[in-house]
Amino acid sequence: MDIDKVASFMAGHARLLDRRRFELLMGEGDPAGTLAALEGYRNADGGYGWGLEPDLRSPESQPGSALHAFEVFEQAPSPRAAELCDWLQTVTRPDGGLPFALPLTVAQATAPWWQGADRSESSLQITAVTAAAAWRVAAHDPAVAAHPWLARASAYCLEAISSLKERPHAYVLAFAVRFLDTQPSASDLLDRLGAFVPPDGEMHVEGGTEHEMLSPLDFSPAPGLPSRRLFTAEAVSADLDRLESLQREDGGWTVDYATISQAGALDWRGAVTVDALRILRDNGRLGQTPGRGA
Repeated sequence: MDIDKVASFMAGHARLLDRRRFELLMGEGDPAGTLAALEGYRNADGGYGWGLEPDLRSPESQPGSALHAFEVFEQAPSPRAAELCDWLQTVTRPDGGLPFALPLTVAQATAPWWQGADRSESSLQITAVTAAAAWRVAAHDPAVAAHPWLARASAYCLEAISSLKERPHAYVLAFAVRFLDTQPSASDLLDRLGAFVPPDGEMHVEGGTEHEMLSPLDFSPAPGLPSRRLFTAEAVSADLDRLESLQREDGGWTVDYATISQAGALDWRGAVTVDALRILRDNGRLGQTPGRGA
């Protein structure tokens, strides 16, 4: 793995927000600069849109964009995180869940799964992954930890997960596992979900591309998480080897799922490159590089 090539790739190909996130990941940069880059995606209602979720280009605030905003707040704390919870409270359904997506004002260049979302019911997939990201922010943000939206969303997720009788869609399963990692009292539910995870952690994504797969790191990205017990050490090590090997010649990583627009495809590459480096760093695979901290 060549960190210098990553820096060159990010400079030449990534959107400003992910270049700023990369700087923070490397122990450089300024959180204020990262938050300033995020601000361009924010709407007056307190939510985020404008392609923050690369396959959802419409400008209005969306639950899918909230997830990515929380990922930034995990690196760069801000009062905007609690304000985002305020917005999420306004679009939460009566049962405490979030709709997969809200009505679009611009459909062009947006993926069909966002365009065709059922707005009349809650989505465990989007609620679980968004709440999990919010809980990671809550670890250093008391206003998010105490926010009533997070309590409502968490109660919905716990109820919906406990109602699962058969293996759900791959992303629903992975995001439910990530949510349960934030709930220490839900160990029994995590074990129940573990029965749906293949022994090697490899899971084809139904309805995705031919090669779209989830792997152990998609379920359990960091050491020390409760979900690590679902996988052998050998399976995790092999998956880390795989992730390292996916660095392209230009220095960046890419996605194996369908992309909808040229802008979205490029945005994804910068975002998943930051995610890959974060996972490798957290798992001790990102060594020190001269001039850059790990």
